[in-house]
Amino acid sequence: MWERVYPAIFSFQHSDRVRTTPLTPTASTLQIRERPVPPIAEELGRVVPMRIARVLAARGVASVDEIDLRLAGLRPPDGLADLALAARRLADAIAGGERILVVGDFDADGATGTAVAVRGLRLLGARDVHFAVPDRQRHGYGLSPGLVDELCALQPRVLVTVDQGTSSVAGVERACAAGIDVLVTDHHLAGPLLPPALAIVNPNLGTGAPGLTALAGVGVVFHLLAALRAELARRGALLQPVQLAGLLDLVALGTVADLVPLDRGNRILVSEGLRRIRAGRASAGLAALIESAGRDPRQLHASDLGFQIGPRLNAAGRLDDMALGIRCLVSDDIDETRELAAQLSELNRERRSLQADMEREAATIVETLLASRQGALPAALIVADPGWHAGVVGLVASRLAERLHRPTLALAPAALDAREWRGSGRSIAGFHLRDALVELDRRHPGLLLRFGGHAMAAGLTVDADLVATLSRAFESVADDLLDEGARSRSVWTDGPLATNEFTLDLARAIENAGPFGQAFAEPLFDNEFSVHERRVLKDKHLKLRLSSGAGRGGAVDAIWFSAPRALLDETPDRLRLLFQLVVERWQGRESLSVHVRHGFPC
Repeated sequence: MWERVYPAIFSFQHSDRVRTTPLTPTASTLQIRERPVPPIAEELGRVVPMRIARVLAARGVASVDEIDLRLAGLRPPDGLADLALAARRLADAIAGGERILVVGDFDADGATGTAVAVRGLRLLGARDVHFAVPDRQRHGYGLSPGLVDELCALQPRVLVTVDQGTSSVAGVERACAAGIDVLVTDHHLAGPLLPPALAIVNPNLGTGAPGLTALAGVGVVFHLLAALRAELARRGALLQPVQLAGLLDLVALGTVADLVPLDRGNRILVSEGLRRIRAGRASAGLAALIESAGRDPRQLHASDLGFQIGPRLNAAGRLDDMALGIRCLVSDDIDETRELAAQLSELNRERRSLQADMEREAATIVETLLASRQGALPAALIVADPGWHAGVVGLVASRLAERLHRPTLALAPAALDAREWRGSGRSIAGFHLRDALVELDRRHPGLLLRFGGHAMAAGLTVDADLVATLSRAFESVADDLLDEGARSRSVWTDGPLATNEFTLDLARAIENAGPFGQAFAEPLFDNEFSVHERRVLKDKHLKLRLSSGAGRGGAVDAIWFSAPRALLDETPDRLRLLFQLVVERWQGRESLSVHVRHGFPC
C-alpha cells in the first residue's frame, strides 16, 4: 500500500462566478491511499476475474459464498428482539379485522418502508390498513404527542411505526393511553429511555442483532413481514402462498437512498430489487418515478436509485407532504402514479433551485469565516440563515461537509415557530455526530431542546437566541473529539490499471460486481496519463482523450464533470487521475469511458 498527499482546491459557486478558496495545509491535503487486498482474493479469483476478485476482497468480501447475492443468502432475523411478538400481534390483528395504522418518516427510507408495510400487510390478508406520515414543519420528527392526537381520529387498534419511534417516548405513551397497541420498527440508535411500546423491532437496540445492524428502516419492515408470513403459515391462516419478493424494488430504493452500509445482507436486498426492476417488474409507482427521471429501467443501477429516484421522493418530505410520495408507491394505477411522479419531479426541481440559493449563501458565510481566521478552518462548522427552508438544511450541511471535510450543522427557523431553529448535521469519517451531540448536551444542559441521529447524520432543535452559543459549543466539542488525522481527507483507490485493462469487458464486469454504495464504494483507479486532446464543455466540464501507455495506442475517452477552474483554463500534457471505468450506452450501443473524480498535474 502506498500513499501520496496532494493539495486540494475547494470551489464555491458564488454569485455569477466561481470563487476558489485555498484552504490551510491541514485542511486541504488529499491523502491518496491504495486499498490493501487480503489473500482471499486468490480464492475469489477462481470464480470471478482477478481484477474483480481484488476489488471485492478489498471491500471485505471474505469468502466465495459472499459473492452469491441471491435472496436465499439473507441472514435469518432471529436476533431481532421482539420480532416474533410483533408478528403475533399483527397476525391477531389480521385475524380479527382490526384497523392497522402505519406511521412512517418523511424521508425516502420512511416512505418506502411505509409503502412496503402497507402493500405487504394487504398481501398477507389485512383488510383495514391505513398510513400516515408526520409533516416536517408542523409535527417535526417521529411519533409526537400532537401527531398521535390527530391520528386517534382514525381509531386504529394497532399502530406500526416505520423508520422512527425508538426515541418517541412521549408519543408512544400518548398512543398507549388511548388504548392503541404500538409496534415500533426502526433502525435508529436509542436514547437513555425506551418508549413503552408493545414491541420494539430495532436491530440497533442493546448490543445489536448480529449481521442486521446495517438494515435501513425499510429492511426492518421487510424482515417483519417475513416473520408475519411465517406466523400466519404456522396458524394455517394463509389461503395461498404469498411472495414478498415483489416488494424488493422498494426495499432496494429505501436502502440505497438512506445511505446505510451495503453489507452482504443489504447488497442482497438491493441486488434482488434491481434485478426485478431491470426485468420490468417494478411497482407502478417506482416505474413512474424511473420514467420521470428519464432512466432506462433495464440498465438501472444503485447509483440511479440514490441520485435520481431517491431525491424525487425526498422532495415531497422536504417541501410538501411525504404522503404524496407514499401514495405514488402504494398505488397500482398507472395513470395515477404517473401524475404523482410528475408532481414529485416538479417538487424536486423546486428543491434543487432552493438548495442552490442556500448553498450560495452558505458559501458566503464560510468565506467570511475563512477570512476572519486567515483561511484556517475550525474543527466543525455551523451555518444558519433566517431565510432558509428547514427542509433543505440537511442537503446544505451534506454539501459543505463533503467539500470542506468538516462536521457541519445547518440551521433554519422552524416553519410554525420562529422561536425555535431546526438543524440537520452531516459528519465525516472518524467523527460520530450523535455522540458529539450527546457530549455537547452533557457540557451545556438545556442548550439542545431535542436531538438524535447516527454517526454520520443527526437532527436537532435549539432556541433561536442560542444559535451563536451552539456554534461555539459545537466547535469546542469537535475540537476535542476530532483528531488531527481525521481532519485530512483520505481517498482510497484500487491502484493503477494495466494498459490492457482499459476494456469494455472490465467495465461490464465492474457493473456486474455491484451493487456499490455506502461502505462498498465503486472501484476507483489511479493512473498517470498523457493528454492528447482536450475540450471544455459548458464552461465547467473537461472532455479528454487519454492514454496510459507510451504513444497514443489504446487511447480512451474521459470526462471530468465540474473540473477545477485552473485545469479548465490550462490542462497540462500529463495528469495523475483518480477515475472509474464506465459503460456508456447510447442508441443501443456500448462504449468505454473514463469518469474522472480527482486529478493533479504530474
